[in-house]
Amino acid sequence: MKKLTSLLFIAGCAMAATQNCEDLAHLNISHTSITAAESKPAGDFNTPQGPAIHNLPAFCRVAGSIKPSSDSDIRFEVWLPASGWNGKFQGIGNGGYAGTIGYTGLANAVTHGYATASTDTGHSEAAGVTAAWALHHKEKITDFGYRAIHETAVTAKAVIHAFYGQDAKRSYFNSCSNGGRQALMEAQRFPGDYDGIIAGAPANYWTHLLSTAVYDSKALLSEQASYIPAEKLPAIEAAALAACDANDGVKDGVIEDPRQCKFDPAVLLCTGHENKSCLTQHQIAAL
Repeated sequence: MKKLTSLLFIAGCAMAATQNCEDLAHLNISHTSITAAESKPAGDFNTPQGPAIHNLPAFCRVAGSIKPSSDSDIRFEVWLPASGWNGKFQGIGNGGYAGTIGYTGLANAVTHGYATASTDTGHSEAAGVTAAWALHHKEKITDFGYRAIHETAVTAKAVIHAFYGQDAKRSYFNSCSNGGRQALMEAQRFPGDYDGIIAGAPANYWTHLLSTAVYDSKALLSEQASYIPAEKLPAIEAAALAACDANDGVKDGVIEDPRQCKFDPAVLLCTGHENKSCLTQHQIAAL
């Protein structure tokens, strides 16, 4: 992992574009429409979500939509360094239910000399925390599940070749959480897409993860008395650390293996007036 992470930030021989950025708007790629191809000067970039990204190098921004099915609308962006390309491609994943382009990841990669790409995985949902888009949309579920990341990789490589006149010499995928799950899906289903993959904190046991989320919500929200407000979380954290921090032989503020933590929330039972440092019996039962 450390070796691969290091490789991601070691630039090779710098290469420049052989194609005009704006001409990429006319690229003919299977089931793909290019909606924007524009040269961006060095400096700031205002994302559609609002916050600006600062101190970027000059790059070529290509945006478009991929439609492998009649119900697909996989939006993507490819960012290509205008100069100083390190000859490599880095794919960027998504957290949560995706729904947006990963602009922060794109900015980080292009700043380090990578041609890079990200996708919303086929639906638009700014917060990335709901799945209403999936109801009655089997093809969109497929796009989110694995197809969008693969299609974006294929399309990005075609854009890279058109812009630089050559293929990327190495391709990497780097993401975590749902992006880690995407990484594992790439490795399993499309091993030829990337030479190296970083699957950070992969949320890959999807059925069980969602079942657990429903169970947790039911335990904490089924009745008002069970709800634990945010102001009580520091007390819970402190009690859990006191019980389990030293289990690995090092008291460093980290519980190495939560599965081995035998923390009993009953130690926080309120003995008098309820306050932010204690829990009620209902809250203890929920926790």
